[in-house]
Amino acid sequence: MILSMTGFGRAEDVFEGKKICVDIKSLNSKSFDLNIKIPLRYKEKEFEIRKILNDRIIRGKVDCYISVENLEETNDVKINKNLIDSYINELRAIASDGPDFEYLKMAVRLPDAITSRPDELTEGEWENLAAIVNSSIDRFEEFRKAEGKTLHLELEKNIQNIDKYLSEVVPYEEVRINSVKERYQKSLKEFENVDETRFYQEMAYFTEKLDISEEKVRLSQHLKYYKEVMDNEDFNGKKLGFISQEIGREINTLGSKANHAEIQKLVVMMKDDLEKIKEQTLNVL
Repeated sequence: MILSMTGFGRAEDVFEGKKICVDIKSLNSKSFDLNIKIPLRYKEKEFEIRKILNDRIIRGKVDCYISVENLEETNDVKINKNLIDSYINELRAIASDGPDFEYLKMAVRLPDAITSRPDELTEGEWENLAAIVNSSIDRFEEFRKAEGKTLHLELEKNIQNIDKYLSEVVPYEEVRINSVKERYQKSLKEFENVDETRFYQEMAYFTEKLDISEEKVRLSQHLKYYKEVMDNEDFNGKKLGFISQEIGREINTLGSKANHAEIQKLVVMMKDDLEKIKEQTLNVL
């Protein structure tokens, strides 16, 4: 099954007055390359979040953005009254003249006079966050599948085109050999005492060099194998990339042996479709 490396997914939920939102998007990459932006509140769980993303997304240049918004008014400030009273008493003892208000202004600036209440991440909130991350990945995978169907159709069309061009090579094979033979025979009429045995030996050698039957067979096999892997194997992008390289080698050899204008045209059209295959294969998971 073809899956695209390109994808996008979003999920959000509200937990205890906090709106949590997770956005995931990715482009193609040779490996799993994650860029994650996460609120300080959830930093302690970054490793677990990265593992969830890595295990399910597998490959791609991935951006993950997690945001949290407080929907309810909260008072996170704690005034340490007893500590401030101690500061004021100590300041008054040092400088007996002066209003208590001035001592208060100095006291609130001293360490730990005013602090923020620690708002620890609870197990319930973490479970909710993990569920939102997984839900975002679910939608991301749906996007990948939809893109993958489009990729599959395009790749299948290009493979069929190359196969069709390969079948069109056949009528020109015998024609090109006869054409070469006639050209050589015409040139030899200008010379006397030609050794016909040697002539036919050279023709046999030349014909063997122009023979493309092996290249045709191998190219046909590679095309079938590409389609087989595309239809039956998951996470097959790298494998399809290797097969497309083999297809390219056979097409290049076919072109170097063509020695015929029409076959060269067919080879050029094969290369055009192969370039599309290579470009599309880069985006296959």
